[in-house]
Amino acid sequence: MKEKNSAWPFLIDLYQAAILMEQDRQGEAQRLCIGARRFFQKAKLPSTIVQSQLLLARSYLLSGKPHLAQRQCLRALAVLDRVELPLLSCRAQQLMGQACLAAGSNGSAYGCYQKARRLLEKTRTALRNEEMKISFMEDKLEIYESLIQLCLDTEPDGSNLEEAFEYVEESKSRILQDVMSMPEADRSAHADDGIQPRVRDLRAEINWYSSRLGQEELRGQDASHETMADLQTAIRRRENELLRLVREMPVSEAVSAGLAASRPATIPEVRKSLPADSTLLEYFQIQDRLLAVILTQENFKIVPVTEIQFVAPLWEKLQFQLGKFRLGSEYVDTFSDSLLRTTQVHLRDLHDKLLAPVEKHLQGKHLVIVPHGFLHRLPFQALYDGSDYLIDKFSVSYAPSATVQAFGHSRTFNRQGPALVMGIPDAAAPQIGDEAKEVAKIVPKANLFLGKSATLDVLRKKGPNCRFIHIATHGYFRQDSPMFSGIRLADSVLSLMDLYQMKLPAELVTLSGCATGANAIAGGDELLGLIRGLIYAGARAALLTLWDVHDRSTLEFMTLFYRHLTQGANKTLALQKAACHLRERYPHPYYWAAFSLIVT
Repeated sequence: MKEKNSAWPFLIDLYQAAILMEQDRQGEAQRLCIGARRFFQKAKLPSTIVQSQLLLARSYLLSGKPHLAQRQCLRALAVLDRVELPLLSCRAQQLMGQACLAAGSNGSAYGCYQKARRLLEKTRTALRNEEMKISFMEDKLEIYESLIQLCLDTEPDGSNLEEAFEYVEESKSRILQDVMSMPEADRSAHADDGIQPRVRDLRAEINWYSSRLGQEELRGQDASHETMADLQTAIRRRENELLRLVREMPVSEAVSAGLAASRPATIPEVRKSLPADSTLLEYFQIQDRLLAVILTQENFKIVPVTEIQFVAPLWEKLQFQLGKFRLGSEYVDTFSDSLLRTTQVHLRDLHDKLLAPVEKHLQGKHLVIVPHGFLHRLPFQALYDGSDYLIDKFSVSYAPSATVQAFGHSRTFNRQGPALVMGIPDAAAPQIGDEAKEVAKIVPKANLFLGKSATLDVLRKKGPNCRFIHIATHGYFRQDSPMFSGIRLADSVLSLMDLYQMKLPAELVTLSGCATGANAIAGGDELLGLIRGLIYAGARAALLTLWDVHDRSTLEFMTLFYRHLTQGANKTLALQKAACHLRERYPHPYYWAAFSLIVT
């Protein structure tokens, strides 16, 4: 009040009401909302009137009073008819849909959610860059989930299932779909003035400091913690400035602008993109439940699978078992039999939850798996039924979404051309050099760059014309800032943001290093990791690793994979044969199941 701003106390009341609602103190929250609404109505402040009404509606909904919630939503919508506030309009329609569902009015709920969806699509498309879009989608997925559920609850005819599939695709990896649907000229347009020079300088500085940090880390016990801390501080400072500049770029300059409004692929389009004799198995989540789309050339189904609460602990147990391989070769050799048995128990439990409910619907010899959430880190090929692993029955590839699979299928890539093989060995992984040499012997027209010659400039200049690109090096995943996850080159770190600036339309890009396929999962099941950059750069397929791989077995796997590939097997069959062959020498899935093939 000292500031002579009479609105502030009532805004604070709304914040306090939101806290009280989380504490299930609905009566107190409602009194604060009503008082705030009366003030804002007298002050004629439409946006805050609507906010107080919607907060009150939510409180009524949590109190089990859907009809009172509907009344507040209607009052909010009446205000919104007179002003242009699309985000609040979307929220009002979403809340109205929730209230109608709670009151048993499914038809009315469907209409409200459709209006919310259209407002959401309009607002999302108008946002300027990828980071803003992903953040925007974080709390909006309930709109799609409710539409899917309403379609599934209706009489199960084909049209309702197809509509549900459309909403599944609108809710998964949508920002990546936007980028892929943009014309090539728009995606590759980079102005050479404005803030671009500073962006290039910052990327170069980040690469230099990251390279120095990597050198210091390799010193092991002799590394200076003070030096490492200084280097990390310098990197973070430049990363923050770079992210700020990307947000401020004009639309024409922002590589990740994604302003083209994409549409989800239709079922015929997805079918056209599927390899012969294959099944697409796409998981998606509605609240705490996991469902699956099963699509073949002849059949289409959406079936319930399990609840997330039953799967997440099993995945954590599997991660714990795989993490034991960090304890060293002596430990692994001593307990090899028990490590295998325990891991198989967890893989069988995961099989029973994730595959058993859909197994009878799987056809053909190949599976295209579209995971969801933390399932993107799960080696489906290693799920175990008690006698066989999944890879014994099917070759397996992955995709971020069915739409990304379909969009990728129509993109051009290098079906011919040389191969680029790069290897950066060091004391921690000395066999990287041997791996690169072996791969270079197998693939046709190979250009080999080892050690100091394997630079970012080589990849940038030679990569666009190559059919195969193989990079053997250390990879690392930045959970704190996934955009700066990367792999180590001789002179820098190749990050997701670097890949956004490249053109690599290869038939296959292999990143043979530790956890090169790791991703953070953002709102809308957006994958933030190296695979995103490779898809953006134009790669038709990418072979990545799900965890920190074993040096020697990786060399053997890559040798087997490329031999099968150059002898005529397609990529998925070459991977299947290599994994099954490697398993004869290394029975534990840690060695042969880490390799994930993403095909778009």
